[in-house]
Amino acid sequence: MRSSAALAFMMVLAGCTAIPDAGAPVSPPVMVSSAPVVNSAAAAGIVPGPAIAALGLSQANAAIALASFRESCPRLLAREDSSGLAAPADWRIPCEAARDWPAARASRFFAAHFATVRVGEGTAFATGYYEPEILGSRTRRPGFEVPVYGMPPDLERGWPDSVPPADREGRPPLGRRTASGAFIPYYSRAEIEGGALMGRAPVIAWAADPIEFFFLQIQGSGRLRTPEGEVIRIGYAGQNGRGYTSIGAVMRERGLLGEGPGQYPGSMQGIMTYLRENPAEGQALMRMNESWVFFRELSGDGPLGALGVPVRPRASLAADPRFVPLGAPVWLDLDRDEADGLWIAQDTGGAIKGANRFDTFWGAGPEARATAGTMSGRGEALVLLPKPALERLGQGR
Repeated sequence: MRSSAALAFMMVLAGCTAIPDAGAPVSPPVMVSSAPVVNSAAAAGIVPGPAIAALGLSQANAAIALASFRESCPRLLAREDSSGLAAPADWRIPCEAARDWPAARASRFFAAHFATVRVGEGTAFATGYYEPEILGSRTRRPGFEVPVYGMPPDLERGWPDSVPPADREGRPPLGRRTASGAFIPYYSRAEIEGGALMGRAPVIAWAADPIEFFFLQIQGSGRLRTPEGEVIRIGYAGQNGRGYTSIGAVMRERGLLGEGPGQYPGSMQGIMTYLRENPAEGQALMRMNESWVFFRELSGDGPLGALGVPVRPRASLAADPRFVPLGAPVWLDLDRDEADGLWIAQDTGGAIKGANRFDTFWGAGPEARATAGTMSGRGEALVLLPKPALERLGQGR
Protein backbone atom coordinates (compact mmCIF):
# COMPACT_ATOMS: atom_id res chain seq x y z
CA MET A 1 0.00 0.00 0.00
CA ARG A 2 2.55 2.52 0.88
CA SER A 3 5.40 1.57 -1.10
CA SER A 4 2.94 1.01 -2.61
CA ALA A 5 3.81 1.35 0.99
CA ALA A 6 6.67 3.53 1.10
CA LEU A 7 5.15 6.03 3.45
CA ALA A 8 2.87 4.07 5.71
CA PHE A 9 1.34 6.42 8.26
CA MET A 10 4.64 7.93 7.78
CA MET A 11 5.17 10.07 10.12
CA VAL A 12 3.43 13.26 9.85
CA LEU A 13 2.93 12.40 13.49
CA ALA A 14 6.54 11.75 14.24
CA GLY A 15 7.02 13.65 17.38
CA CYS A 16 3.43 13.16 18.46
CA THR A 17 1.95 11.07 21.20
CA ALA A 18 0.30 8.79 18.69
CA ILE A 19 3.48 7.93 16.83
CA PRO A 20 6.48 7.70 19.07
CA ASP A 21 8.78 6.99 16.15
CA ALA A 22 8.83 10.34 17.14
CA GLY A 23 6.65 10.12 20.08
CA ALA A 24 8.53 11.97 22.64
CA PRO A 25 10.29 15.32 22.74
CA VAL A 26 13.66 15.52 21.06
CA SER A 27 16.18 13.48 23.01
CA PRO A 28 19.50 14.91 24.19
CA PRO A 29 22.63 13.93 22.26
CA VAL A 30 23.90 10.44 22.94
CA MET A 31 27.28 8.84 22.49
CA VAL A 32 27.69 6.95 19.24
CA SER A 33 27.83 3.22 19.90
CA SER A 34 30.55 1.11 18.40
CA ALA A 35 28.29 -1.95 18.49
CA PRO A 36 27.75 -3.62 15.11
CA VAL A 37 24.63 -2.60 13.20
CA VAL A 38 21.92 -5.25 13.40
CA ASN A 39 20.29 -5.34 9.98
CA SER A 40 18.48 -8.69 9.86
CA ALA A 41 16.56 -11.07 12.06
CA ALA A 42 19.34 -13.60 11.72
CA ALA A 43 21.80 -11.03 13.11
CA ALA A 44 19.41 -9.96 15.87
CA GLY A 45 18.97 -13.57 16.93
CA ILE A 46 15.85 -15.65 17.43
CA VAL A 47 14.69 -17.79 20.31
CA PRO A 48 11.71 -20.16 20.43
CA GLY A 49 8.51 -18.66 21.77
CA PRO A 50 5.49 -20.25 23.41
CA ALA A 51 3.35 -22.86 21.72
CA ILE A 52 0.66 -21.39 19.49
CA ALA A 53 -2.00 -23.29 21.42
CA ALA A 54 -1.01 -21.29 24.51
CA LEU A 55 -1.65 -17.89 22.86
CA GLY A 56 -5.42 -17.98 23.22
CA LEU A 57 -5.96 -17.38 19.51
CA SER A 58 -9.66 -16.87 18.81
CA GLN A 59 -11.32 -18.58 15.87
CA ALA A 60 -12.58 -15.23 14.52
CA ASN A 61 -9.12 -13.68 14.57
CA ALA A 62 -7.55 -16.85 13.15
CA ALA A 63 -10.09 -17.01 10.30
CA ILE A 64 -9.31 -13.43 9.21
CA ALA A 65 -5.57 -14.10 9.41
CA LEU A 66 -5.92 -17.36 7.47
CA ALA A 67 -7.73 -15.58 4.63
CA SER A 68 -4.95 -12.98 4.36
CA PHE A 69 -2.24 -15.62 4.63
CA ARG A 70 -3.87 -17.53 1.79
CA GLU A 71 -3.72 -14.40 -0.39
CA SER A 72 -0.01 -14.07 0.40
CA CYS A 73 0.93 -17.59 -0.65
CA PRO A 74 1.63 -17.01 -4.36
CA ARG A 75 4.18 -14.35 -3.37
CA LEU A 76 5.64 -16.39 -0.52
CA LEU A 77 6.40 -19.28 -2.83
CA ALA A 78 8.29 -17.06 -5.27
CA ARG A 79 9.83 -14.30 -3.17
CA GLU A 80 13.30 -14.36 -1.67
CA ASP A 81 13.37 -13.41 2.00
CA SER A 82 15.81 -10.80 3.29
CA SER A 83 15.34 -11.60 6.99
CA GLY A 84 17.28 -14.87 6.84
CA LEU A 85 14.38 -16.69 8.52
CA ALA A 86 12.59 -18.46 5.67
CA ALA A 87 13.08 -19.77 2.15
CA PRO A 88 10.34 -20.09 -0.48
CA ALA A 89 10.30 -23.88 -0.07
CA ASP A 90 9.51 -23.51 3.64
CA TRP A 91 6.08 -22.11 2.77
CA ARG A 92 5.01 -24.87 0.40
CA ILE A 93 3.38 -27.18 2.95
CA PRO A 94 1.43 -24.51 4.90
CA CYS A 95 0.33 -22.84 1.65
CA GLU A 96 -0.93 -26.12 0.23
CA ALA A 97 -2.80 -26.78 3.45
CA ALA A 98 -4.25 -23.25 3.56
CA ARG A 99 -5.84 -23.62 0.14
CA ASP A 100 -8.78 -25.69 1.42
CA TRP A 101 -8.53 -25.28 5.19
CA PRO A 102 -11.96 -24.45 6.69
CA ALA A 103 -12.24 -21.07 8.40
CA ALA A 104 -14.07 -22.67 11.33
CA ARG A 105 -10.85 -24.51 12.27
CA ALA A 106 -8.41 -21.72 11.43
CA SER A 107 -6.68 -21.69 14.82
CA ARG A 108 -5.76 -25.36 14.29
CA PHE A 109 -4.16 -24.45 10.98
CA PHE A 110 -1.64 -22.12 12.61
CA ALA A 111 -0.96 -24.55 15.46
CA ALA A 112 -0.38 -27.40 13.00
CA HIS A 113 1.96 -25.63 10.58
CA PHE A 114 3.76 -22.91 12.51
CA ALA A 115 5.89 -22.29 15.58
CA THR A 116 6.66 -18.98 17.26
CA VAL A 117 9.98 -17.19 17.65
CA ARG A 118 11.05 -13.98 19.31
CA VAL A 119 13.26 -11.79 17.16
CA GLY A 120 15.82 -10.05 19.31
CA GLU A 121 14.21 -9.13 22.60
CA GLY A 122 10.70 -9.38 21.16
CA THR A 123 9.72 -5.98 22.59
CA ALA A 124 7.16 -4.53 20.18
CA PHE A 125 5.98 -1.07 19.25
CA ALA A 126 3.01 -0.66 16.89
CA THR A 127 1.29 2.29 15.27
CA GLY A 128 -1.66 2.31 12.87
CA TYR A 129 -2.58 3.37 9.36
CA TYR A 130 -5.78 3.40 7.36
CA GLU A 131 -7.15 4.03 3.87
CA PRO A 132 -8.42 7.60 3.78
CA GLU A 133 -11.45 8.57 1.74
CA ILE A 134 -11.63 12.18 0.62
CA LEU A 135 -13.71 14.17 -1.83
CA GLY A 136 -12.43 14.20 -5.40
CA SER A 137 -13.45 14.55 -9.02
CA ARG A 138 -12.20 13.12 -12.30
CA THR A 139 -12.48 16.58 -13.84
CA ARG A 140 -11.45 19.98 -12.56
CA ARG A 141 -14.42 22.01 -11.40
CA PRO A 142 -15.20 24.62 -8.73
CA GLY A 143 -14.30 23.22 -5.33
CA PHE A 144 -11.99 20.57 -6.80
CA GLU A 145 -8.71 22.32 -7.55
CA VAL A 146 -5.96 20.09 -6.06
CA PRO A 147 -4.30 17.95 -8.77
CA VAL A 148 -3.67 14.28 -8.03
CA TYR A 149 -0.68 13.63 -10.25
CA GLY A 150 0.42 10.39 -11.81
CA MET A 151 4.10 9.72 -12.49
CA PRO A 152 5.72 12.56 -14.44
CA PRO A 153 7.68 11.43 -17.52
CA ASP A 154 10.75 13.52 -16.66
CA LEU A 155 11.35 11.98 -13.20
CA GLU A 156 14.45 9.78 -13.39
CA ARG A 157 17.48 8.60 -11.49
CA GLY A 158 20.87 10.06 -12.18
CA TRP A 159 24.01 11.59 -10.71
CA PRO A 160 24.42 15.34 -10.33
CA ASP A 161 27.55 16.74 -11.91
CA SER A 162 28.69 17.77 -8.43
CA VAL A 163 29.12 14.10 -7.44
CA PRO A 164 32.52 12.82 -8.63
CA PRO A 165 32.42 9.55 -10.58
CA ALA A 166 34.47 7.85 -7.87
CA ASP A 167 31.76 8.65 -5.32
CA ARG A 168 28.86 7.33 -7.40
CA GLU A 169 28.04 4.23 -5.44
CA GLY A 170 24.72 2.55 -4.92
CA ARG A 171 21.44 3.72 -6.37
CA PRO A 172 21.46 7.17 -7.99
CA PRO A 173 19.07 9.79 -6.56
CA LEU A 174 15.81 10.88 -8.17
CA GLY A 175 15.73 14.13 -10.09
CA ARG A 176 15.31 15.64 -13.56
CA ARG A 177 17.41 17.00 -16.37
CA THR A 178 17.45 20.60 -17.46
CA ALA A 179 17.36 21.69 -21.09
CA SER A 180 21.16 21.72 -21.02
CA GLY A 181 21.28 18.13 -19.77
CA ALA A 182 22.34 18.90 -16.20
CA PHE A 183 20.85 16.60 -13.57
CA ILE A 184 19.18 18.47 -10.70
CA PRO A 185 16.76 17.62 -7.83
CA TYR A 186 13.13 17.19 -8.81
CA TYR A 187 10.50 19.80 -8.04
CA SER A 188 9.70 20.28 -4.35
CA ARG A 189 6.24 20.28 -2.80
CA ALA A 190 6.12 24.08 -2.92
CA GLU A 191 7.10 24.12 -6.59
CA ILE A 192 4.54 21.44 -7.48
CA GLU A 193 1.81 23.29 -5.58
CA GLY A 194 2.88 26.41 -7.47
CA GLY A 195 2.13 24.73 -10.79
CA ALA A 196 5.51 23.33 -11.87
CA LEU A 197 3.91 20.11 -13.17
CA MET A 198 0.78 21.58 -14.72
CA GLY A 199 0.61 20.26 -18.25
CA ARG A 200 3.77 18.21 -17.70
CA ALA A 201 2.43 15.26 -15.68
CA PRO A 202 -0.79 13.25 -15.97
CA VAL A 203 -3.60 14.24 -13.61
CA ILE A 204 -5.60 11.28 -12.33
CA ALA A 205 -8.20 13.38 -10.54
CA TRP A 206 -8.73 16.58 -8.56
CA ALA A 207 -9.09 16.64 -4.77
CA ALA A 208 -11.28 19.09 -2.89
CA ASP A 209 -9.22 19.65 0.26
CA PRO A 210 -5.43 20.24 0.22
CA ILE A 211 -5.08 19.26 3.88
CA GLU A 212 -6.95 15.98 3.45
CA PHE A 213 -4.88 15.28 0.34
CA PHE A 214 -1.65 16.00 2.24
CA PHE A 215 -2.57 13.32 4.76
CA LEU A 216 -3.61 10.92 2.00
CA GLN A 217 -0.14 11.34 0.50
CA ILE A 218 1.37 10.40 3.84
CA GLN A 219 -0.78 7.27 3.97
CA GLY A 220 0.35 6.45 0.42
CA SER A 221 -3.04 5.32 -0.85
CA GLY A 222 -6.71 6.10 -0.46
CA ARG A 223 -10.07 6.68 -2.07
CA LEU A 224 -11.54 9.67 -3.85
CA ARG A 225 -15.32 9.93 -3.69
CA THR A 226 -16.85 12.02 -6.43
CA PRO A 227 -20.04 14.11 -6.14
CA GLU A 228 -21.67 11.52 -8.40
CA GLY A 229 -20.85 8.76 -5.91
CA GLU A 230 -18.02 7.12 -7.87
CA VAL A 231 -15.13 5.84 -5.75
CA ILE A 232 -11.68 6.11 -7.31
CA ARG A 233 -9.06 4.05 -5.51
CA ILE A 234 -5.51 5.36 -5.86
CA GLY A 235 -2.21 3.86 -4.77
CA TYR A 236 1.42 4.87 -4.48
CA ALA A 237 3.28 5.06 -7.79
CA GLY A 238 6.39 7.01 -6.87
CA GLN A 239 7.88 9.98 -5.08
CA ASN A 240 9.79 13.10 -6.11
CA GLY A 241 13.01 12.13 -4.34
CA ARG A 242 12.90 15.04 -1.91
CA GLY A 243 13.45 14.44 1.79
CA TYR A 244 10.55 13.80 4.15
CA THR A 245 10.02 16.27 7.01
CA SER A 246 7.62 15.39 9.81
CA ILE A 247 5.38 18.36 10.42
CA GLY A 248 4.38 16.79 13.73
CA ALA A 249 7.99 16.93 14.90
CA VAL A 250 8.28 20.55 13.77
CA MET A 251 5.09 21.47 15.62
CA ARG A 252 6.33 19.83 18.77
CA GLU A 253 9.66 21.66 18.55
CA ARG A 254 7.73 24.92 18.22
CA GLY A 255 5.63 24.16 21.28
CA LEU A 256 2.40 23.85 19.30
CA LEU A 257 1.55 20.33 20.49
CA GLY A 258 0.71 19.34 24.02
CA GLU A 259 -1.94 19.81 26.66
CA GLY A 260 -1.20 23.37 27.68
CA PRO A 261 -3.10 26.58 26.83
CA GLY A 262 -3.07 27.29 23.12
CA GLN A 263 -1.57 23.90 22.27
CA TYR A 264 -3.08 21.24 20.04
CA PRO A 265 -3.43 17.50 20.74
CA GLY A 266 -0.50 15.40 19.58
CA SER A 267 -2.53 13.36 17.09
CA MET A 268 -3.43 13.49 13.43
CA GLN A 269 -6.71 15.13 14.34
CA GLY A 270 -4.95 17.78 16.45
CA ILE A 271 -2.51 18.60 13.66
CA MET A 272 -5.33 18.95 11.14
CA THR A 273 -7.16 21.33 13.45
CA TYR A 274 -4.07 23.54 13.66
CA LEU A 275 -3.66 23.55 9.87
CA ARG A 276 -7.27 24.62 9.36
CA GLU A 277 -7.25 27.30 12.04
CA ASN A 278 -3.96 28.75 10.77
CA PRO A 279 -4.13 28.50 6.96
CA ALA A 280 -1.07 30.61 6.05
CA GLU A 281 1.16 29.09 8.72
CA GLY A 282 -0.29 25.67 7.94
CA GLN A 283 0.56 25.88 4.25
CA ALA A 284 4.12 26.96 5.06
CA LEU A 285 4.39 24.07 7.52
CA MET A 286 3.19 21.49 4.99
CA ARG A 287 5.63 22.85 2.42
CA MET A 288 8.49 22.16 4.82
CA ASN A 289 7.81 18.53 3.89
CA GLU A 290 9.25 18.71 0.37
CA SER A 291 8.31 15.11 -0.40
CA TRP A 292 5.49 14.66 -2.92
CA VAL A 293 3.78 11.36 -3.73
CA PHE A 294 2.57 10.40 -7.20
CA PHE A 295 -0.32 7.97 -7.64
CA ARG A 296 -1.81 5.42 -9.96
CA GLU A 297 -5.42 4.32 -10.18
CA LEU A 298 -6.05 0.90 -8.67
CA SER A 299 -8.60 -1.79 -9.41
CA GLY A 300 -9.60 -4.55 -7.03
CA ASP A 301 -11.18 -4.67 -3.62
CA GLY A 302 -8.39 -3.32 -1.45
CA PRO A 303 -5.25 -1.20 -1.43
CA LEU A 304 -2.10 -3.08 -2.31
CA GLY A 305 0.70 -3.59 0.18
CA ALA A 306 4.38 -4.01 -0.55
CA LEU A 307 3.88 -7.76 -0.95
CA GLY A 308 1.67 -7.06 -3.96
CA VAL A 309 -1.57 -8.34 -2.41
CA PRO A 310 -4.45 -6.35 -0.89
CA VAL A 311 -4.06 -5.31 2.72
CA ARG A 312 -7.08 -6.17 4.85
CA PRO A 313 -8.53 -4.38 7.89
CA ARG A 314 -7.46 -5.86 11.23
CA ALA A 315 -5.49 -8.53 9.38
CA SER A 316 -2.54 -6.85 7.64
CA LEU A 317 0.39 -4.99 9.09
CA ALA A 318 3.56 -3.35 7.87
CA ALA A 319 6.92 -4.64 9.09
CA ASP A 320 10.58 -4.30 8.28
CA PRO A 321 11.28 -7.16 5.84
CA ARG A 322 14.82 -7.45 7.19
CA PHE A 323 13.31 -8.79 10.42
CA VAL A 324 9.98 -10.34 9.40
CA PRO A 325 9.43 -12.30 6.16
CA LEU A 326 6.69 -10.53 4.23
CA GLY A 327 3.70 -12.85 4.30
CA ALA A 328 4.51 -14.30 7.72
CA PRO A 329 1.99 -14.24 10.59
CA VAL A 330 2.84 -12.01 13.55
CA TRP A 331 1.34 -12.26 17.05
CA LEU A 332 1.00 -9.01 19.02
CA ASP A 333 0.27 -8.66 22.73
CA LEU A 334 0.15 -4.91 23.43
CA ASP A 335 -1.12 -2.39 25.93
CA ARG A 336 -3.68 -1.46 23.26
CA ASP A 337 -6.00 -4.45 23.44
CA GLU A 338 -7.69 -3.75 20.11
CA ALA A 339 -4.39 -4.53 18.36
CA ASP A 340 -3.82 -7.83 20.18
CA GLY A 341 -3.88 -11.01 18.15
CA LEU A 342 -2.66 -12.46 14.88
CA TRP A 343 -1.72 -10.30 11.88
CA ILE A 344 -0.08 -11.00 8.52
CA ALA A 345 2.97 -8.95 7.47
CA GLN A 346 2.02 -7.75 3.98
CA ASP A 347 3.34 -4.21 3.85
CA THR A 348 6.33 -2.00 4.60
CA GLY A 349 6.76 1.65 5.50
CA GLY A 350 9.40 4.32 5.43
CA ALA A 351 9.24 4.74 9.20
CA ILE A 352 8.73 1.05 9.98
CA LYS A 353 12.31 0.07 10.64
CA GLY A 354 13.93 -2.43 12.96
CA ALA A 355 12.97 -5.57 14.81
CA ASN A 356 9.46 -5.67 16.29
CA ARG A 357 8.36 -2.33 14.81
CA PHE A 358 4.92 -2.63 13.20
CA ASP A 359 2.16 -0.56 11.63
CA THR A 360 -1.32 -2.08 11.86
CA PHE A 361 -3.91 -1.56 9.10
CA TRP A 362 -7.46 -0.64 10.12
CA GLY A 363 -9.32 -0.21 6.82
CA ALA A 364 -11.36 2.81 5.74
CA GLY A 365 -13.97 5.03 7.33
CA PRO A 366 -14.27 7.22 10.43
CA GLU A 367 -13.66 4.42 12.94
CA ALA A 368 -10.53 3.24 11.12
CA ARG A 369 -9.28 6.80 10.91
CA ALA A 370 -9.82 7.37 14.63
CA THR A 371 -8.13 4.12 15.62
CA ALA A 372 -5.14 4.53 13.30
CA GLY A 373 -4.69 8.17 14.25
CA THR A 374 -4.25 7.35 17.93
CA MET A 375 -2.65 3.91 17.76
CA SER A 376 0.50 3.65 19.83
CA GLY A 377 0.92 0.26 21.45
CA ARG A 378 3.82 -1.36 23.26
CA GLY A 379 4.22 -4.95 24.32
CA GLU A 380 5.51 -8.20 22.88
CA ALA A 381 5.69 -9.68 19.41
CA LEU A 382 6.14 -13.19 18.09
CA VAL A 383 6.84 -14.14 14.51
CA LEU A 384 5.24 -17.36 13.30
CA LEU A 385 7.49 -19.38 11.02
CA PRO A 386 6.62 -22.56 9.13
CA LYS A 387 7.95 -25.58 10.95
CA PRO A 388 10.33 -26.54 8.10
CA ALA A 389 12.04 -23.16 8.50
CA LEU A 390 12.51 -23.73 12.24
CA GLU A 391 14.04 -27.13 11.58
CA ARG A 392 16.41 -25.67 9.00
CA LEU A 393 17.44 -22.95 11.47
CA GLY A 394 18.07 -25.54 14.17
CA GLN A 395 15.13 -24.31 16.25
CA GLY A 396 12.68 -27.11 15.53
CA ARG A 397 10.66 -28.56 18.33
